[in-house]
Amino acid sequence: MPVPLLDLKAQYDTIRGEVDAAIRDVIERQAFIMGPEIPALESAIASLTGVGRGIACASGTDALLLPLRALDMVPGDEVIAPAFTFFATAGAIHNAGGTPVFVDIDPTTFNITPEAIEAAITPRTRAIVVVHLFGQMAAMEQIAPIAAKHGLAIIEDGAQSIGARRQVDGVWRTPGQLGTVATLSFFPTKNLGAWGDAGMMLTDDEVLADRLGRLRLHGGAKQYHHDEIGYNSRLDSLQAAVLLAKLPHLDRWNAARRQNAEHYEQGLAGIPAVCVPRVDPANEHIWHQYTIRAERRDELMAHLKGRGIGCAIYYPLPLHLQPCFAHLGYTTGSLPVTEAAMTSVLSLPIFSELTTAQLDEVVGAIGEFYS
Repeated sequence: MPVPLLDLKAQYDTIRGEVDAAIRDVIERQAFIMGPEIPALESAIASLTGVGRGIACASGTDALLLPLRALDMVPGDEVIAPAFTFFATAGAIHNAGGTPVFVDIDPTTFNITPEAIEAAITPRTRAIVVVHLFGQMAAMEQIAPIAAKHGLAIIEDGAQSIGARRQVDGVWRTPGQLGTVATLSFFPTKNLGAWGDAGMMLTDDEVLADRLGRLRLHGGAKQYHHDEIGYNSRLDSLQAAVLLAKLPHLDRWNAARRQNAEHYEQGLAGIPAVCVPRVDPANEHIWHQYTIRAERRDELMAHLKGRGIGCAIYYPLPLHLQPCFAHLGYTTGSLPVTEAAMTSVLSLPIFSELTTAQLDEVVGAIGEFYS
């Protein structure tokens, strides 16, 4: 039985009428750029996350770039970030004028650790990018005091964690509530995905929110008046309409992903060669990816693909070893936990429309390989 890594058509089939109607509304009005869907989406996402302001932008990458740009960095300014994440995290740091300082991760959650952050801080450090990887949050209750002690901004890269929560002092917290600003990506493969690129920034800082709103519009709050040089990072109304139609389903989709993760955990428990992902007890995971660590990973991946089962490696080459960052001086062995992860991780299908039969097919194929 074929099992795709992701099946967006299966999702569309369940919401076809709602999304098609939302798109038709935009077409009828012919307001394709910064239409009324934009503030509606900003308000809805801010309400969902419990953060004061949402500022929509053209992509998840821009959602990272604009807050970093707002730091007004000068050459030599450093920004700490994990090396085990998607390239946009570091690319945005560089493009905003900063120097990425890569640090290691926790071997079980794959998230950046407070200890690694504190050890990397220098007089040149301006900010920390905390990536909430694969759908669960990092230890923000420990990271935020470190940032406050050193006067550093925190950019929470929440591209993979919309709907994720972490319990801090008995209260559920979301990305954006404990940092300076959080960023979201609505790339089509995300738990809440548009039909193209789309992103958002979240912050409780009203002054920063206003500036981010200007930066996405060529640096001006008023048409043809520019307070600074900004960017063209407007969100299309069509993408906002799609997201507004999908948003009421997000909790259900995330709950289904959690059920699928439980199915995998039970099914893979008797295979010693497979280490299932660990959920920090403080977290409510949304399972953007279900990433195992596996012995003979590459052979297992070939076996699964031979059976028609989708799988992928996130990420095969960490950021500190990318050729474009060779000038920073990192070498193999610089970040051993990250480098161990890149040789063993494998992500399995986890999308909400998976059937029990499909989940069993994946588990059975893995068991067959190791038997």
